[in-house]
Amino acid sequence: MRSEVLKAGLERAGHRSLLRALGIGGDQLGKPMIAVVNSYSEIVPGHIHLRRLAEAVKLGVQAAGGVAFEVNTIAICDGLAMGHVGMHYSLPSRDLIADSVELVVEAHQFDGMVLLSNCDKITPGMLMAAARLNIPAILVTGGPMLSGCYKGGKIGLANVMEAIGEVRVGRLSEEELKAMEEVACPGAGSCNGMFTANTMACLAEALGMTLPGCATAPAVSARRVELARLSGMRVVGLVREGIKPSSILTPEAFENAIMVDLALGGSTNTLLHLPAIAREAGVRLSLTLFDRLARKTPQLCTLVPGGPHTMEDLDEAGGVQALMKELSPLLHLEAQTVTGKTIGENLRKARVLRRDVIRPLSSPVRKSGGIAVLRGNLAPKGAVVKTAGLPANLKRFEGRARVFNGEEEAVKAIASGRISKGDVVVIRYEGPKGGPGMREMLTATSLVVGMGLGASVALITDGRFSGATRGICVGHISPEAAEGGPIALLQDGDPILIDLERRRIEVKLSREEMARRLKTFKPPRLKAGRSYLARYARMVSQASQGAILQ
Repeated sequence: MRSEVLKAGLERAGHRSLLRALGIGGDQLGKPMIAVVNSYSEIVPGHIHLRRLAEAVKLGVQAAGGVAFEVNTIAICDGLAMGHVGMHYSLPSRDLIADSVELVVEAHQFDGMVLLSNCDKITPGMLMAAARLNIPAILVTGGPMLSGCYKGGKIGLANVMEAIGEVRVGRLSEEELKAMEEVACPGAGSCNGMFTANTMACLAEALGMTLPGCATAPAVSARRVELARLSGMRVVGLVREGIKPSSILTPEAFENAIMVDLALGGSTNTLLHLPAIAREAGVRLSLTLFDRLARKTPQLCTLVPGGPHTMEDLDEAGGVQALMKELSPLLHLEAQTVTGKTIGENLRKARVLRRDVIRPLSSPVRKSGGIAVLRGNLAPKGAVVKTAGLPANLKRFEGRARVFNGEEEAVKAIASGRISKGDVVVIRYEGPKGGPGMREMLTATSLVVGMGLGASVALITDGRFSGATRGICVGHISPEAAEGGPIALLQDGDPILIDLERRRIEVKLSREEMARRLKTFKPPRLKAGRSYLARYARMVSQASQGAILQ
């Protein structure tokens, strides 16, 4: 055991005395030491209940013959950080979380770890740490929030965000908005749709890093507590069996996760997070791979925000295991999991319980996956669009650019009614370096949809979009404006084409005109000063590479 370096031998008497100060008796010194890495926070709804899950994990570790030590890392709520300066800090927190887990686990030489997570950057950050440290590890996500109920229908955060736009155009009263606000988020958990937090939970299960069923069991359910306890027991087994993330996080596992993502119509943020996790595991994921798999993997689910079904519906349908059972002809069934069994072995008893939620391969929602990678003279290194959030008949969009240097300018223009049908709202200097931090544009996209312009106005950005976004939204444009990418050269009125069938995003300008504009281009000075963001901006790669730190 790794922890022997801390506990064994004459020279470690002082170390043992410190462990005894924690209440660790002599009979426990020979047992595996397990870190329970908790991201509990009182400001994040998805994490407010993680203390209870940590207690269940520790009971499981103890029952299996290990000794559990709860340690901590940070968490940021994307919803609360949205639409203001706070969103600059969300994506950069992912790498800080990975680093903090490495520091505390390596410093104390734990034998294994249980990673307690839930929300957008915490789950990928913890998976990055698991891959980097490569000690026996299992992830426990906190589970989705139950839906709210308004006028007999299910609602959640996305409905409230879009309702703001409806108030702006007079389709909804402020009193109705307040009534929705009061019921939309009824308690603990990650927001109720296939947003980034729940997408990443589903992909963690598809990767084989959680117990089956972990992604979709509601946050407030007894099943969630039981999964936590069983995960605590299982990590001790992983230590004794010598099963490490390197045997689970293989190229085949990442391909499985991408195909599950495409079938779900998940968040475009996964094109940042999966490459970052894969890099820590020594696996390279390119946008080309995502696009290749998207062309052969059908979209089988219509989940909020791209459809009517919530996480509760997906859970009732059999969850990720049922979806993978349907996808099994496409998957790598020999991939290993934390259960000690292969994906194929885990799926033997899985079945689809609601065909309205998980469609058969023979009758998909779309023949291709819910995410597409675009390229062209506006995005030579790639851009990403969530096709699952688009009108079904939309194949092509042409419009005139309305250019804004930052989210705030764009939101002000949208809210004041200065955006019209046929406009392409360009939001630039929001990339990993230029933001810094690659903010999400949910406020902007929600206003557009709420004001009834979701099918007639496009938004493109070198930033990113929330998992709650729907509409004609192209993000991750690379290279970004701050690096002199073509998006930096756009001017109001430039004709822009988004062609989904050809996977193209282009500005209809000559090479000569683009070259002329590039000669006079000067990027604005970074405003991050001496903050963490300044250091992040110096080190971060482009979105096409996963916005990883170099």
